[in-house]
Amino acid sequence: MDMRSTLNAVFTSAACLVLGSPATLFAQGDSATAGFPSRPVRVVVPFTPGGQPDIFSRMIAQKVSEGLRQNVIVDNRPGAGGMLGSRIVAEAEPDGHTLLSVSAAHAAGPAVRKLPYDTRKDFAGITMIYNTAYLLVVPPALGMKTVQELIALAKSRPGQLNLASAGAGSGTHFAGLMFQHAAGIDIVHVPFRGIPEAMNDIIANRVQVFMAPLASSVPLVKDGRLRALGVSSPKRVSVLADVPTIAEAGLPGFRVDSWGAMFAPAKTPRAIINKLNREVTRALALPDVENRMRGLGAEPAPTTPAELDKFVVNELAAIAKLARLAGIKPQ
Repeated sequence: MDMRSTLNAVFTSAACLVLGSPATLFAQGDSATAGFPSRPVRVVVPFTPGGQPDIFSRMIAQKVSEGLRQNVIVDNRPGAGGMLGSRIVAEAEPDGHTLLSVSAAHAAGPAVRKLPYDTRKDFAGITMIYNTAYLLVVPPALGMKTVQELIALAKSRPGQLNLASAGAGSGTHFAGLMFQHAAGIDIVHVPFRGIPEAMNDIIANRVQVFMAPLASSVPLVKDGRLRALGVSSPKRVSVLADVPTIAEAGLPGFRVDSWGAMFAPAKTPRAIINKLNREVTRALALPDVENRMRGLGAEPAPTTPAELDKFVVNELAAIAKLARLAGIKPQ
């Protein structure tokens, strides 16, 4: 045996003595989650069906169900910009059977409304699900074709245009407020129960401005039912390559990110969190899931639980700072 082989053998033996063999390690992990899940896993989506969190949660639910060998049920509990459904999960038994699949509203909510839970302390991150952007859309009947035209119209008619959102405190609400602040315009916020309801009224020209989640709006833009003026990301998106960024369309530096992630109640055992992380990230890596997400303008974005928890802390701080600069206060 040469020197390298001898050293490898020594280190392998030492690792096994200290940590146990790989088989033992897996057995320890299995024992820590023995009996989980013992019943169907409920994924609460705090928005109406058809919105971005709902689309992607249903996309991966069956895949996760196969890995857990237990049904995974998507349960839409809309209301108050995501607050009602999030509260259900914050107060649920921390055993891994009730989870939250939520959008950027999770971090934007505290900046625009008072919440009955602590976004940072009452949830444990499982994994990020996707990253994407918002799309500034208007009704074709409005006749606007550019961001600058929309801004000029709003300035000529202060307080007469309406800004749709998926509810007060939602990610779409915060994104809309940031656009209003950056553009220096006076438009009236009209909260809806969810994204599909807001879309319907934008199409009908009952409201005129919406920072819509990309995945929910791309099909309607391609069908000509909505007109896209700009995307909130720093770069154009491939699914709508002819649509400029809002920054390049006249508001330099403008950027608001849209994302989705999965959480559990804060005191859920770490072993269960890790098991859920493995199954969700495995689902996100499947080619059919990746392709379907990218076709709607989103990127799968799996993370570790620790990475997601750190992201939320940073996002809360960043959004709070932006809200202060824009004069936005919790209502």
